[in-house]
Amino acid sequence: MSNETRRILAIANQKGGVGKTTTAINLGTALAAVGEQVLIIDLDPQGNASTGLGIARRQGQRSTYHMLMGEAELSEIIVSSSIPRLDCAPSTMDLLGAELELAEIGRKTYRLSDAIHRLASGMTVGRAYSYILLDCPPSLNLLTINALSAADAVLVPLQCEFFALEGLSQLIKTVERVRNNLNPRLSIHGVVLTMFDRRNSLSEQVAQDVRSVLGEKVYQTVIPRNVRVSEAPSHGKPILLYDIASKGCQCYLELAREVTARLGHEGGAA
Repeated sequence: MSNETRRILAIANQKGGVGKTTTAINLGTALAAVGEQVLIIDLDPQGNASTGLGIARRQGQRSTYHMLMGEAELSEIIVSSSIPRLDCAPSTMDLLGAELELAEIGRKTYRLSDAIHRLASGMTVGRAYSYILLDCPPSLNLLTINALSAADAVLVPLQCEFFALEGLSQLIKTVERVRNNLNPRLSIHGVVLTMFDRRNSLSEQVAQDVRSVLGEKVYQTVIPRNVRVSEAPSHGKPILLYDIASKGCQCYLELAREVTARLGHEGGAA
């Protein structure tokens, strides 16, 4: 896996309930469906990305916590999902204590970056992934900073609600700080509007406001509020397997095409 062909996207927003994990799961599945080799790294202690892919938690399981603490290599914790070409590095509740423990460790903001580099450089045995998606927790803590330090770019799911832009401005400032101090290649790849309800004038207004501020950074694809998308994780399936005909599924496939087209236009990762 070379730096020229690998793209690392942090899926981040400090607000909860905006569709980060749903986007990670379904974008990852859609990318795998079009032939990409995809790894989702679950950095949220809740572990919803893992369970949403049907990966059950088990006692003694090694997870992203053990990778960050240096107790396991990334290649040793990766689990195959039921979707061809899509793997997951699962999380466990151990991550809840990672913030305090990482504070005592050297290169505390680069633990994830170093692990991905070892996997990529052939120092550990692993599959050559063309996309690595980092599912971040709903806060700007040390786990999220690790993701931003490792990523080439940030993909921001943004719920169409009243305070959407307020939270987005905070995230943009954090990205700027990380770029200036930790990861000079980091950029915002795009903002995806989620839970969009065409019957609600507020959704239309938020979409207009976000586009007026960020312009082309906002993806054309909009993810609608969709019952089938909400149901899918409880069955341990991405929407592509749960209901391929649903509007939500078609939108995530379209988002995957838009993401790959934009990255192809920008060139490979630095």
